[in-house]
Order: sequence, then structure tokens, then C-alpha cells
Amino acid sequence: MAASSYYKKSYVSACFHVTLTLLLLVTPHAASLEFNYQQFGDTGNVFNTSGDVQAAQGILQLTEYKPDSYGRVVYNKLLHLWDKSSGKVADFTTHFFFTINTPNKTYHGDGITFFLADPKFPDSKIDGSGIGLASREQLRSINYAKDFPFVAVEFDTLANDWDPKYDHVGIDVNAINTTHTTEWYTSMDQRGYDAEISFESVSNRLSVTFTGYKDNAKIEQTLFAVVNLSDILPEWVEFGFSSATGYTYEEHTLSSWSFSSSLEMEQDKGGSKRGLVIGLSVGLGVGVLIAIVGVTFLVRWMTRTRGIEDVSLFDHAMDNDFEKVSVPKKFSYEELARATNNFATENKIGQGGFGAVYRGFIRELNTYVAIKKVSRGSRQGVKEYMSEVKIFGQLRHKNLVQLFGWCHEHEDLLLIYEFMENGSLDSYLFKGKGLLTWKVRYNIVRGLASALLYLHEEWEECVLHRDIKSSNVMLDSNFNTKLGDFGLARLMDHEIGSKTTVLAGTIGYLPPEATTRGKASRESDVFSFGVVALEIACGRKAIESNMKEEQMYLVDWVLELHSIGEVLKASDPSLYGHFDEKEMETLMIVGLCCTHTDYLMRPTIRQVVQMLNFEAPLPILTQRGSVHNASFSSMASRTLAFANNQPLSSTSSSSVFTGSSQSTTTLEIITPTAANLHTY
Repeated sequence: MAASSYYKKSYVSACFHVTLTLLLLVTPHAASLEFNYQQFGDTGNVFNTSGDVQAAQGILQLTEYKPDSYGRVVYNKLLHLWDKSSGKVADFTTHFFFTINTPNKTYHGDGITFFLADPKFPDSKIDGSGIGLASREQLRSINYAKDFPFVAVEFDTLANDWDPKYDHVGIDVNAINTTHTTEWYTSMDQRGYDAEISFESVSNRLSVTFTGYKDNAKIEQTLFAVVNLSDILPEWVEFGFSSATGYTYEEHTLSSWSFSSSLEMEQDKGGSKRGLVIGLSVGLGVGVLIAIVGVTFLVRWMTRTRGIEDVSLFDHAMDNDFEKVSVPKKFSYEELARATNNFATENKIGQGGFGAVYRGFIRELNTYVAIKKVSRGSRQGVKEYMSEVKIFGQLRHKNLVQLFGWCHEHEDLLLIYEFMENGSLDSYLFKGKGLLTWKVRYNIVRGLASALLYLHEEWEECVLHRDIKSSNVMLDSNFNTKLGDFGLARLMDHEIGSKTTVLAGTIGYLPPEATTRGKASRESDVFSFGVVALEIACGRKAIESNMKEEQMYLVDWVLELHSIGEVLKASDPSLYGHFDEKEMETLMIVGLCCTHTDYLMRPTIRQVVQMLNFEAPLPILTQRGSVHNASFSSMASRTLAFANNQPLSSTSSSSVFTGSSQSTTTLEIITPTAANLHTY
């Protein structure tokens, strides 16, 4: 297919969309208050924060892990709650995901709230019992609630004198003690909670739907109360979240937030009706003229550009190729556009070199999905798209992200995956999304080993993943492992070596023989697995810079500690020693075995599974420190240009919900800088 046909079709599409956009710009329309932030990495001045709130790698840390911490996050525009002239009251719905974690597992305190309040609502004085809304001292004032009315939904983790004697969710009206409560089954660990709060103006019903963990299983809970918001709150209100700690403390984080209401966002600024009529008339006239010219040009261009037919031929060829694979299914572009509100910005959850990833709801599947939108402009992107469908689409294992379907229309190549609620492993290990307990970590690494065993030995052909790393390890709602991103995967026969002569992967996860053998193998996958295993145990990245901006290699550091008999000192300090020492030592040694400089000395993934399950003894590591360091340093010197982001390979990486995608050159090696460009 001629490449020029893509550009012609893109140009035609661009002209049409520009025409449509100009027409919409001159057409009046009302804007309701609506937003959807699946991450908080690039929100600009959208939120007003106070207290100890800090943005950290796509999440908002509401409080610090210390006594008497306070934080508040408020949207920077007011909500038009009810209209004085018409008497109409807004309906609204908000959905958010948050975490309350107590690493020491001893004390709780105090919780988080979603609130609506008078725009002059003051900051809370230091007092954890008010959960950042108001202190007991402030509420003792007779006029406080009258001057600063508020309504809040509290997620309370500390029983004060006026509270029920258990963790609870409650609805507060001008007070922090309420009769509208229900018991909340909390986990107080790295597992987070979904919450949806909605208000129906017809019935004055304020409803809360939220998740909890009963008997270690995720459950859904509900609470509602009849609250006449227009009687309590002013016409315009501020809204957001508050959180606080007192004598005892815990971690509070906000990971995502969406909101929509039914009334217009801004007040009418006034102006003459005559001026409005004139403005609309002129605007509509110009819009119609632009539309006529645009459509005329579009028709003439399409009749002259017969090369566009090549695109259809190419699509048809891919259809025939993909349909030979029994699963997954083909989706229509219209279906995917509808699921994502026409790929709206607020549904965008990731960005990479091959395109963007969007969250959408597929009615047919009755579930949320992650839709990766790959640009045809990248030759490597088309290659990885086809690899994902033809290889990944046939794989079925509990520890692999499921590929639901595919679509290639409208200049885009689209892949539809199951949605991973907890994102990627690296967001927890390195980006402050939450603290993973040791039990969860060990289960993650066992799940990853199980997935790799399936790929290497248990499927009908051997699948080389070629890009195993922590950002491609996804976590479902129960923090089960789901390995994703098979864009670089290749097939090989079980009985022979790898057919591919081009090594792929990411610096830090590539084996030392990358610069000598130059081809992928089971052993190179095992090496990458070993690096991830050490990252899980140590809470450190494969490559880090020290104070002198020198490259530090995790494998070398752990090996050095092992050589002096102090390998447990490499354990993640954020665990505060709360781990099973036998399991920690096992994981460290397994990681070192898998990252042996001699690829022939590495265990098979089946042996790894047996060691992690304590079904086979651990090998005795030889004193290979100097040899290992020399080999790894040699590799480091060869790849330092990549590590320092010097020109040699143009790449990027994305999507925490489906695994990351990489755009690579012939060498197919990804720089550490690009590997860190993940969003949450």
C-alpha cells in the first residue's frame, strides 16, 4: 500500500474536522460542569489545595504520614447547585478512587471526606477528629454552621466519642456527628476503594456506593439519606475532598476523580438580546458558508484521490489474517467511539510513542475496558499491532491481561483490553501510588513466574515476551498479576532456539549478552524477570542515579550485599522489616540466579516457579562478584548514551492499564528516560 494514500486520507479527514469544529465554535451551546481525571499528573491550576497536599506521580497525597496532618483539595470552579430564578436544583454524580493505608497496622486515623460547602468555607484548625472539615473548636461556635454550611460524605477510620465503634461511612450535615452511617469494611492496606456519590434533585436523595473488603474479598456497600441541599447550601458552592490525622495517623491518597452536574457551569454575564440575535445570525451564516466550502472541497478531493482505496484493501487483508485466529473479536470504530465519548480527553489514561490509551465502557461486554489507539503513521506501530492480535489474542492464562478485540478504521489501529483497576506495578514500587505489603508482593512475583512458565513451556508454541519489566506488570482489583504488552513478542518452536536476530527490550532489564549474542531467548526473558523480582524485593529501580548522577545498577548492588552475607539489607525500607525473611531471601537469590551473567547458568522459569513455591532447593551462588560487575559494567558503558537520553534511539512508553507500548528503532532498545514516561 502506498504511504501517500495515508497522508491523503489524513488530509481529507483533517479538512472535514476543521470545518466541523469551526461550525461548532460559532454555534451557541450550554456547558455543564463535567470533568474526568484518571490521574493528577498534568492538572495545572485545576485544583486549589491547602495543608499538606502533594502531587506525586499522578496521584494526590492528601496528608503526610505523621500526627496532626491536614489536607484539602477543591475544584477551582464553583458548582451551580441550584438556580434562584427558576428554582431548579442540580443533579450530580461524582466518582473517585482513593487509598487509606496504615503500614504499621496498629493505629488508624482519621479518614477522608467528599464535601460541598459555602465558597467562604475556612480551613480546618488542627484536629483529626473533624477529618479536615472543621475542628471541634470551630463547631462549638453557635454561628459556625450558619455562616459556613456544608454537607459531606465521610469515610471515617477512627471512632471518636460521637461515632459508632467501628470504621464507617456517614453523611454529615453542618456537623461531624451524624445518624446516617453504616459500617465500612476496610482493609487499611494498599488496596484502594471506589466510591460514587450521586444526588437526585427530584427526591433529594443523596446516595453513596462504595467498596470494602469483607473476609478479604472485595464487596460493594451502599448508604443514602434524604437531604434538601437547596435548603442547606447557597446557590453556588465549592466542592472537593478533605482529610486529616490526629494523635494516630495513616496514609490518604486520591488516585482519580470524575464529576458531572446538570446545571450550567458559569453564571449568565448579561448582555443585550439584540446583540445576541445579531451575533448568532452572523455566526450561523459564517458557519454555513464554511460548511458548504468544506464539503465541496471534500467531495472534489475524494474523487481525485483513488489511492484511498489502498487503505481499504490493506484493512481487508488484515481482517482476513486476523479472522484466522478464533479470538479475539473485531469491534467497529463507532462502538469504540461511543464507549469513550468519542475518545474524549477526560477518558484518556495513558500516552505513548504509538498513541494513546482510553478508558471506555463496552455495553456488549458490560464492563470497562482499556482501548489502545495506535497511529498507522508508525511502521513499528503497525508491526506491534499485528503481533498483539495474532499472538497475544490466542493466549489465555489467569496472569495475562486479556485482549478482548481489535479494530482498524479511521486512520487508527485499536486494541481493546480488560481494564486493570490498580494500574501497573511500577506505580506502586516507584511512584508513590501506595504501599504493597510483602504478602501481596510475593504473590505478584509468583503470578509473574506462572505467566512466563505458560509462555515458555505450556502453550502450543514458545512465546518470547522480550519486554518484561515492572511497568508491563499490571494489577487487577485484587492485586493479582496480569502481564501485558505483547507488541514485541515473538514465537519460536519449543525444540529449537530463537529465530529472531533482533533483540528487543528496555535498558536495565536487558541481559549482558545483549551486546554480544544480539538475539532474544528464553534466557533473556528470565533475566528480565530476575530484575523485576529484585525490584519487588528492594523497592528500587533497575537503574538509578546517585548524588553524583552516576548510574547505579540494582543487580550489582544486591550481589555485593549477598557476597558479604547481608542480602536482607537490600530489602525495601518502606516495609519496615514487616516481611517473611525466608521468602525475602528466596526472592533475592532467585533474582540473582536469573540475572547471572552467563546465560547458560540461569535457571529455567519452571525451576524458578519451583524455588518460589519451596518445591526445590535454592542453588548455592558462586562468588561471581568481580566477573559479574565487569560484564555488567561493560554493558553499561555501551548503553550509557541511552541511559543519558543521547540521540541514538527515539522511543517512548505508555499505558498503565494495558501494559506499556514502545516505539523503537532497528535496535529495539528503550531508554530508561522513555521507560519512565508512564501515566497513572
